[in-house]
Amino acid sequence: MSITHDLHGAAPGPRPGDQPARPAVHLSAPAYVLGEQEADHSTIPGLAERARQFGMPPKAQLWGWGSIRRTARGLEDLAVESARATLAGAGVEPSSVDCLVLCSTRFPGGPRTHGKFVETVMAGAGLGPGTAFTGITLNRCTNLLVAVRTAQALVAAGQYRRVLVVTTDRVSDESVRMENFALFSDGAASCLVGAEPLGADAYEIVAGASAQDPGSLDWSNEISSDLARAVNERILADAGMKPGDVHGVLHPNLFKPVVVLKERQAGFTKDQLFLDNITRFGHCFAADPLINLVDRAAAGGVRPEGHYLLASSVPGVRVGVLLRKPATAHGEF
Repeated sequence: MSITHDLHGAAPGPRPGDQPARPAVHLSAPAYVLGEQEADHSTIPGLAERARQFGMPPKAQLWGWGSIRRTARGLEDLAVESARATLAGAGVEPSSVDCLVLCSTRFPGGPRTHGKFVETVMAGAGLGPGTAFTGITLNRCTNLLVAVRTAQALVAAGQYRRVLVVTTDRVSDESVRMENFALFSDGAASCLVGAEPLGADAYEIVAGASAQDPGSLDWSNEISSDLARAVNERILADAGMKPGDVHGVLHPNLFKPVVVLKERQAGFTKDQLFLDNITRFGHCFAADPLINLVDRAAAGGVRPEGHYLLASSVPGVRVGVLLRKPATAHGEF
């Protein structure tokens, strides 16, 4: 296996002969929206047959099968609702956003329809003609974290000051709402990546990294714990930390045995994981790390000066972004 990687983060500080430290970049006001129709996993068409095909015993508690969320709304509607929540949470006007990075595992239509898709999202979020935009899709369920790292690089380079990152996805074919690694829900998630912390829910981006094995990108391959270890080692080395110093890992909501096995192989303990949402609504494509960060914080599981790793893996790729929650004036836990 040939592994390639890249590393980009906020270094602790310059040493003699080093380049100056990169400017601090922050992730603010994470938000999400799920499909409006909540349903039990038993309503998924052909679930029992799919489980037999995958060689999975039909034991809901083992896999974390619970509820899923469906939507009758378009991807644009989901993206707009989440984006508006992020802008409101950050307390900023849409006109202050310099760039939109829009993600989806499958943008609808093709070149003839993509312009209208972007126009609808930008207009719905209140973004003006001065806001640049770009799209990310080929990274599958790592799209969101790739977008966050892209936004971080743009802000650190001084090209933009505020970048709105939005990912939006839904299942278009109910027969594939179950895969051998997850039950899928529809939804969107968003955040602002910028030069300053904004709103009550903001984090410093400490470090980030990705690792790829191009020969393992095919859908049929397994998620690689080797890639996860490579990314974790580079992020933690950049931050001067050990795996046990990470207060929480915000991972995709795959089946519980898959998540626990792969993240433990990557060097984390089960106590560092956030498994609650697997049963609550399953896998929401690339949005899971942000969704889990929001819900962990709402449950009181984020503390001042704590470090939280957003992480996502697909066959052939691992991406991670390490966040630090700044100390608050009131010292809330």
